[in-house]
Amino acid sequence: MRKKVMVTLLAVVDAILINLGFLLAFYIRFEGDLTGSFASQYLPIYLENAITLTLIKLGLFYLFGMYKNLWKYASIEELLQIVTCSFAANAGVVTYMMMTQQALPRGIYILIFILDTVLIGGVRLSYRITRGFREDLKHHGIEGLFKNKAKKRIMIIGAGQAGAMIIKELKRRDSLYSKPVAIIDDNDAKLGAKIHGVPVMGDRYHIKKVVDSEKIDEIIIAIPSAYKKEIREIVEECSKTKCKLKIVPGIYEFIEGQVSIKEIRDVEIEDLLGREPVKVDLEEISCYLTEKVVLVTGGGGSIGSELCRQIVGFHPRKLLIVDIYENNAYDIQNELVRKYPDLDLEVLIASVRDKRRLEEIFTLHSPEVVFHAAAHKHVPLMEASPQEAIKNNIFGTKNVAECAHEYGAKRFVLISTDKAVNPTNIMGATKRVAEMIIQSMNLVSKTEFVAVRFGNVLGSNGSVIPLFKKQIAEGGPVTVTDPEVTRYFMTIPEAVQLVIQAGSMAKGGEIFVLDMGEPVRIMDLAKNLIRLSGFEPEVDMPIEIVGLRPGEKLYEELLMDEEGLESTKHDKIFVGKPVFTDLRLLHRELDILTELLWNEPDAIKEYMVKMVPTYKKTS
Repeated sequence: MRKKVMVTLLAVVDAILINLGFLLAFYIRFEGDLTGSFASQYLPIYLENAITLTLIKLGLFYLFGMYKNLWKYASIEELLQIVTCSFAANAGVVTYMMMTQQALPRGIYILIFILDTVLIGGVRLSYRITRGFREDLKHHGIEGLFKNKAKKRIMIIGAGQAGAMIIKELKRRDSLYSKPVAIIDDNDAKLGAKIHGVPVMGDRYHIKKVVDSEKIDEIIIAIPSAYKKEIREIVEECSKTKCKLKIVPGIYEFIEGQVSIKEIRDVEIEDLLGREPVKVDLEEISCYLTEKVVLVTGGGGSIGSELCRQIVGFHPRKLLIVDIYENNAYDIQNELVRKYPDLDLEVLIASVRDKRRLEEIFTLHSPEVVFHAAAHKHVPLMEASPQEAIKNNIFGTKNVAECAHEYGAKRFVLISTDKAVNPTNIMGATKRVAEMIIQSMNLVSKTEFVAVRFGNVLGSNGSVIPLFKKQIAEGGPVTVTDPEVTRYFMTIPEAVQLVIQAGSMAKGGEIFVLDMGEPVRIMDLAKNLIRLSGFEPEVDMPIEIVGLRPGEKLYEELLMDEEGLESTKHDKIFVGKPVFTDLRLLHRELDILTELLWNEPDAIKEYMVKMVPTYKKTS
């Protein structure tokens, strides 16, 4: 309704301006003498046809889309449209006059075209100026109107469509106080060209030089189709400056292909460490998840909650979330209920240590696929409380696995870790025993038991990146355990996609190993994060070396020597052969371990060395 009122109002204003233009054209053409013989010869012709000529012009304005634009964002493109519409409208007038064998001086038509462009364009552009004035008044008050707020000088990296749209929007929105002044693009053919008046001044290796010469305050990376490797290289060049870095999201994040200022966000460390999007076999995954009852233990945690988000996309018949921590469970429940109102969802508060409670759940719901993500994972905390790591990671896994076997689940997927390989901490040792449980149970069960092993995930609860961000926000120092310590990293969505894909490949007994890419030095990670936060490492933000914590390694591993490694049809998933299958021996050792749980931590760790020969305890 409001739009119709605005269109009507604009049409009325245009009608007035059209006729004002005619009168001014006559006034100029006849040098102000509208009563002279020449003027009196032609003026009546206009007056007799005024209504028809006005309707012709308004009709052509409408056909050319003049009333579809949002004039609060009027810019040079809209002005060019006004010129085009004015030309077409006056061509329509000339055609009508010729068809009716009526004539006006040719100078009148030229003057009317110019006056239409000036008057009609002026009204529309003045609307934008007036609106900007009102916004400044609203946001900054009276004093703000008299302050000459300096505009941020912006560099755009990427001279493609996304970069052009960002430049256009920055120029439209005066309230952003941002001025695009330079473009960087690696295409030599674009060097020296201008986009919306902004010049392309060099390739990525000229970023520092252009930043200095143009006094750039902020850099926006506008290459949504770029590979992660390319983004990393560009950010490395940008990090040589002290500019604030922002990025346009990847092309897959856009809705209907539109770039918006609202979509631009700060460059995150994930942009540098994340790899290319994972390709999954949707049909293969659907075969074992669609219309199945799926249970996720630890479903409120970082990995568990992402598992739930991705599983619902395959339309399970029912999703069961089991978690001991009610706050996390409540959060993922609310999220899924809001996004998937038709989902059959059951959230159950339960501990994997409680076998009877698990039996109740399996009896009532009969899950067909089980993802076991519940575990204690913080290495230093588990070193101090090894009993709790054993209760949760070993006996919790045993309880869930036995229920899956006893109640006829088709598939059981254990979420494991690279710390299970040649462990140097109790947490890694317990996860290795969890792998041994599922490998040995696979031989005596119709359930297909598999494990999926991967390294650190970016942004998970308790991971290093949230810690670094908190330390930077508090002014430092940023603490690094050792200058040479390295870790493998993967984004949570990528890890979960591969876990689900690996689950579809299961035949039973495998340990799937995810391709984690190249290991990352934590020192480099800390420095990059400091730079992305706008500081210079060791200058604006100190880095403190605090030493390795109990049980920590300098380097993580993904596979034991004896496991071997075979490729699968997925280029990011590998499989290791089973190396432990003696369930009776394992049960005897677990019985002894149960009795030792009330002993001193050192005694427990000593026995864990016997159970896991590759375990080299450090404390």
